[in-house]
Amino acid sequence: MNRRKFIQYLGCGCGGLLLNSCASVPITDRKQLRIIPESKLNAQASQIYEKIKEKEKLVTKGNDLKMIKDIGKKMEDSIGEYFYQSNLKDPTVNFQWEYILIDNKKIKNAWCMPGGKIAVYTGILDVTKNKNGLAAIMGHEIAHAVAKHSVERASRGVILNTTIQITDILTGGKVSQVNRTTGMDTVGLLAQLGIMNPFSRKQESEADYLGLIFSSLSGYDIRETTKIWDRMKEANKGKAPPEFMSTHPSADNRIKKINEWINDVTINYPPISTS
Repeated sequence: MNRRKFIQYLGCGCGGLLLNSCASVPITDRKQLRIIPESKLNAQASQIYEKIKEKEKLVTKGNDLKMIKDIGKKMEDSIGEYFYQSNLKDPTVNFQWEYILIDNKKIKNAWCMPGGKIAVYTGILDVTKNKNGLAAIMGHEIAHAVAKHSVERASRGVILNTTIQITDILTGGKVSQVNRTTGMDTVGLLAQLGIMNPFSRKQESEADYLGLIFSSLSGYDIRETTKIWDRMKEANKGKAPPEFMSTHPSADNRIKKINEWINDVTINYPPISTS
């Protein structure tokens, strides 16, 4: 097969794949690519979560763990009720929600795996300070799962890697030659900085917005969210990398956007009754 026909077949195949794999993020309606089955990622996430539970030191009782579970349950119910009342498909319908508190004061973090598997590190509690602050962090992490960001990132990674490999073939190995000359994955690094990092920052900003909504629907004071990022800036003490090198927006940019969203979210997404 000559190169022109190969490109034509490739274009038709990829075009059909992209058209058949288009989806939208709940609430924001941003179009996204999903070619990796969500069920597959959920199953993998569940297995990894179990390994983390075996490996890490967990807090198994106390007020902090209770607060995490209480906030989580309230968000579960509020999110489900919102989509029900809006007559929209609930993106969490297949979630198997679970919450753990990892005893590690050095790590100021929390995360939510696909399928609703959530972990909070005790180190982040020094930043959240109160239930409204913790709700802001958990709402953000839950938003990643609700928006299927992991599915989207995995799908984009497949497309990006395939594109680089095909480009290498069509250019007679020029991509490999550049990587050999520089002694590193230069093309991959440029793709990361130019494509994946900005895209990840877009996801983070979207999770900030959706997280505000989920916190508000659940009855928490979303004005605490900007205070979280002020405290996070202080905790990082200026060690954050330049934004273009990071997968996350800068704290200053996050605070600016959150301040722009707060009034709109408060008015349009008031606390929802789940009784």
